[in-house]
Amino acid sequence: MKKVLLVDDDASIIEMNKLYFEKEGYSVAICMQGDKVVSTYNACSPDLIILDLMLPGMDGVDVCREIRKFSDVPIIMLTAKTDTFDKVIGLELGADDYVSKPFEPKELLARAKAVLRRYTKSEQAPSTDSVSDDANQNEIVSYPGFSVDKARYVVTIDNNEINLPPKELELLFFLASNPNRVFTREQLLENVWGYDFYGESRTVDVHVKRIREKIENPDREDSWSIKTVWSVGYKFETK
Repeated sequence: MKKVLLVDDDASIIEMNKLYFEKEGYSVAICMQGDKVVSTYNACSPDLIILDLMLPGMDGVDVCREIRKFSDVPIIMLTAKTDTFDKVIGLELGADDYVSKPFEPKELLARAKAVLRRYTKSEQAPSTDSVSDDANQNEIVSYPGFSVDKARYVVTIDNNEINLPPKELELLFFLASNPNRVFTREQLLENVWGYDFYGESRTVDVHVKRIREKIENPDREDSWSIKTVWSVGYKFETK
């Protein structure tokens, strides 16, 4: 049974979401104060956190920042429609998705299922001992000084392993598997996030920004890079 931690200071929203998730077979834990989320997380070890931005004690952005210091548990943030700036910050801190208020509980439930599917898939990536060499080879993209191993969820640059969250690695793997081909944001959402992803194209921009910060170095001469094609999208460019 998957466990969901609902974090919101609105008792009616908590109760409504609790009913929907329990009806679908989830175990539900509740927290209504931002400064108590970490202790609640440690007590119940949830598989997913539904996190409101506006909380007493500590806001959702700071809560997300604290959680990401020690856990990669999936986080879906709840935001007001006008909180674009906070949405971007939340994604940059490592939130996996966001839902704008007001929302339908069925939409939140669908997004939760999608996030958990992606997270479970990345956790269960097969080890190199359990698959054939040919299968492993299809899950590795390599360039001089750079490789992405989707079988082991590892990125290596100049023999150093770089830590990327699952979705960032999958986006990098997809782009690197199609060198010098330009993809629109919508195409990347479709191919990397899948049809069950409800996010906006801004999500792609945030993930690309985070990938660049981790793999690109202006002091290093690389034969590859992620290029922005203005008004179109992105490509993995090789020289």
